[in-house]
Amino acid sequence: MASSNVPAGIAWPVQFCVFITLSTYVASLITSNVSHVDRLWTFLPTIYTAYYALLPLWPHSQPFYLFPYAPKALGHDIFRDFSPRAVLMLSLVVLWMFRLSYNTWRRGLFSLSDEDYRWAVLRTKVPPWFFQVVNISFIAITQNILLLMLALPSASAAILQPHDALSAFDYLLAGFALIVLGIEFTADNQQFAYHSYKHAYLAREKGSKSVQPYDANKQWPGSRLNWTPADAKRGFITRGLWAWSRHPNFACEQTFWWIITLFPLLARSPPNLPSPSPDMLLKAITHPSSHLKPLILHWFPEILHLIPAASLSLLFFSSTLFTESISKNKYYEAYSAYQQRVGMFLPKGTVEKALFIKLFKSDQEARRIDNLVWGNVENVKKMQ
Repeated sequence: MASSNVPAGIAWPVQFCVFITLSTYVASLITSNVSHVDRLWTFLPTIYTAYYALLPLWPHSQPFYLFPYAPKALGHDIFRDFSPRAVLMLSLVVLWMFRLSYNTWRRGLFSLSDEDYRWAVLRTKVPPWFFQVVNISFIAITQNILLLMLALPSASAAILQPHDALSAFDYLLAGFALIVLGIEFTADNQQFAYHSYKHAYLAREKGSKSVQPYDANKQWPGSRLNWTPADAKRGFITRGLWAWSRHPNFACEQTFWWIITLFPLLARSPPNLPSPSPDMLLKAITHPSSHLKPLILHWFPEILHLIPAASLSLLFFSSTLFTESISKNKYYEAYSAYQQRVGMFLPKGTVEKALFIKLFKSDQEARRIDNLVWGNVENVKKMQ
């Protein structure tokens, strides 16, 4: 049974989160592999979201340890029916889970012997004792807490808001979420197709017959791009969606969870984003010293509901910096050019970088960057 000091609305999720945190940490010590949370990443937000979306199904007392239950303290109204909004959110999260699970499976990360390459790199950069500090504080504890937090918007919809019919905003957000998942799936497939081509090409160049030849027909639609030997030699993907964003999959991942966060906040009932009067906004703009603070206080309680998505974005930004430092160390000249030419997440950054190069770089330098990113590296050598 969860501690009575834990609020009823998060009693079981906290209990389950503590169990998973301890289990993954102990497993990392036993196996010397810290990717156990990575393997569970695809399932945990779905489990927590399902708990809230399906609250009427759970017993009021816990029959045995870890079994989901919904304390009576939540209130009888919550158990009378399901929240349509929470169920819709669960449906989208389940689709998200299928996409991520499929991508994780084909990358081989579900194998208990596989570990994210970034952890291996980090081990070489820090002392063993510090890596264990990172393991328990960030990998085990922080990540598991974050995965629980991602379900809190569904808790708001199921517990804090009336179970009203879906609104136009709900349908609009669901449509956006499906589009984002489709784009993310395409980005995943393009990256997988590229690496399949790259490994097949480089193996053939070395005379190896252990790798099957690349077959574009085996790839998903949208990822059958015209890869070239120059792409393989470059070492990283720069075509398709990756020509507009250095990490389109990461951008979509963050966007998806921001959309999930907005479901309860755009609803008609609290906790939703309040609509300050035009007079309040005008005064905050014209007299910020005296009226900006009241506006912030007006918004502050609901802004707290943005913390899960904001925390995820912070995690992605910091981890992407580390990921790119590895790529840049491996492909320094080409990846530096890629960073100069293409935005990290948003296509807007790519347009801005293109404009900057057009205005402030010489034509020769612009061609050099484009050749490094999309052309033939041999052409760059001829230009030098």
